[in-house]
This record gives sequence, C-alpha cells and structure tokens, in this order.
Amino acid sequence: MPQIMKKVYLLITLISVSVFAQKKFDNIKSEKLGEERRITIGLPASYDAKSDRKYPVLYLLDGDYLFDPFSGAVSYGSYWDDIPEMIIIGIHQNKDEERYDDTTIDQNEGLPFEKGAKFFEFIGAELIPYVEKKYRTSPFRIIAGHDVTASFANFYLYKENPLFNAYICLSPELAPKMEVRIAEKFAKIQKPVFYYLSAGEGDIKKIKEPIEKLNSNIKIANNPLVNYKYEVFKGATHYTEVLHSIPSALYQIFEAYRPINSAEYNDKIAVLETGYADYLEKKYNTMSEILGVQIPVRMSDFKVIENVILKKNAYDELGKMAEIGNVNYPKAMLGEYELGLMYEKMGDPKHASKKYQNASQMEPIGDLNKDLMYEKIDEMNTLAKKSK
Repeated sequence: MPQIMKKVYLLITLISVSVFAQKKFDNIKSEKLGEERRITIGLPASYDAKSDRKYPVLYLLDGDYLFDPFSGAVSYGSYWDDIPEMIIIGIHQNKDEERYDDTTIDQNEGLPFEKGAKFFEFIGAELIPYVEKKYRTSPFRIIAGHDVTASFANFYLYKENPLFNAYICLSPELAPKMEVRIAEKFAKIQKPVFYYLSAGEGDIKKIKEPIEKLNSNIKIANNPLVNYKYEVFKGATHYTEVLHSIPSALYQIFEAYRPINSAEYNDKIAVLETGYADYLEKKYNTMSEILGVQIPVRMSDFKVIENVILKKNAYDELGKMAEIGNVNYPKAMLGEYELGLMYEKMGDPKHASKKYQNASQMEPIGDLNKDLMYEKIDEMNTLAKKSK
C-alpha cells in the first residue's frame, strides 16, 4: 500500500474510533451457512444518550476493509449534520477469501448459486432480523459492496419488494444479464430507491464495459422514483476510486437530510412564488417517510424560510410556520411568536401584542427570549395607541 494511502487510512481509522466509540465485534451462528460469521458493529456516539432514537442501518459487504472508510465518512458527515448518524454493520468476508464463495452465481442464469444462494439467505433471513432485534433501527436500510460484492448486492433489487432502500455499488463486477435486469426493475419500481454506481477511469476493462451499459440502460428507464447517480473518477483505479465514491454516495442518498444551503435556497426555494412553509414541512416529512430519520425542524432551516416569507411579503404563511413551530417545539415560544409576527406584519398590533404576551410565558428558543417578547409587546402597544 503506498505511503499516502496508509496515512489516509490511518486518519479515517482514527476518526472512526473517536466517533464510533461503540465499535465492537460479534459472531453470528448461521444455519443457512452452517458456520459462524464475524461482523463489526459501529453504533453512533449518541446511541446510549438518545435512547428513544432509531437509526438507519448501513450493511457493508467486504466489511473487513470497507468498515473504516465508511465509518470515517459517516462520522465526518454527521459531525456537520450533513448526514444522519447511523448503525454500521460490516460483514467479514476476507479472512479466507470467503467473498468468492459468498458470491457464487450460476453463470447461465446470472443468479446466486450454491454457497452464494445460502449467503443471500443469510443476510435477508438471519443477519437483518438479528440486527433489528438487537438494536434500535429505523426502516431505512443501505447496502454497499466492492466489485463482486457490489454486484451481489444488486440481487436484493430483484425481489418483488427490494430488501434495501439504497444501494452503493463500487466498481461492480456485474453478474450476467445484470445490466439489463436492474434497468428493467427500475422501469417498474413503485417505491423510492437510491442507487449509486461508480468506477475508476483506470478501472478493469471487463468490469467497466458492463457498468457503462448498465448506466445507459438506467437512463433509458428514467423512473423519477429512482434517485440515481453514476460517477467515473478521473485518474482513479479499481481500488482507489472507493475512497472517492464513499462520501459522494452518502451525500447523494441523504441530500434531503442536509440543512438548507445556498444551492438549495437558490435552486428550490427562492424560485417559488408561494408555498415556502409547505416546502419546509415537506422537507422534514421526506426525511421521516423516505429516509427513516425523525428530527425536529432545525432552527437554522426555520429561520431561512421565515426570512424568505418576510422578504416576499407572504405574511399569511407565518400561520403555517406557527403550526410547524408548535408541532416541533410545543413548549417553546416559537409558534406564538410566529403568530405575533404575522399579525404585526398584517397591521394588527392589538392581536400581535397578545401573541407576544403568550410567547413570553413559554420557553426561549434560538434567538427568541423573554426580553425580546417584552420589547415587541411594548412596541405593539405603542402602535395600537397611535392607531386609535
């Protein structure tokens, strides 16, 4: 391994150990495989402190060498709140090169065969139930692999109800007919699915050509329910492209989770003529319903939408913002403040003063506090007297 790669790997490992403080190992007795299989488990740093929270699960084939780079990327992204914390399960497949037996396929049918069929059942019938019984998991599952294991992950797409919500396929060595079957599946799929596909510019030719065909076929399928991204990394090989792909894949899958940034604001919010509060509500509903992540509306996102409503003079939408505030922060002054702001902007200082008074009796939040409420009350009362 080149010296620079050793340094990168060491850095990622250190990040992983520090944030995934609960990294541990387990052995699962598998009736399907007729043997024990070792796994690495990474629990988020908040797992014990937030006992009511459930987490998405990332299942890693080739977990022996993919666990640390993935956990490092998850740790970094979740530190900045760009992606959610998640449980990571790394399946060991390289002690005795089990990965090749695990991914055995029938070359004529292009489907799991013999040990490959047993390994397929092990994940679906044994590993996932074991993890979901033992840990607090949300319904959102991701699977990732590299070359033969990336290809194998795609077999779960063939099921009538795919087992995973998101697939990260790093330089997959595609099984026969897979470049056609995946696209056919995507053309018919009726539930949202995330699919990330990558290769290196200097990738192995017999691997890269089927990947290119698969990419073309997926584009033809053109199903809006498939959140799809394909990347070829310049100057990267079959092995080095993995470190390029991992953060890109995670950020693609969890794009809707990220706090509102300038790109989202300019491309999706500023162009709206109305419905700003609805946009905010939909963003967080998407997190919950599709990504399986339930968090209160971030105050930073709330303020972005509030500011655009004020800028566009869409004051009636502050009523909907009050509803969002009350649902997410029922004990805080946010909802009553928004109603006060709505009445103030609509020229009704009497009702505004009453709402600010209500707010002053509730818990402060963000930059809202009792002193500000008292200032607003005095200001509204002065305006009300002048209007008489």
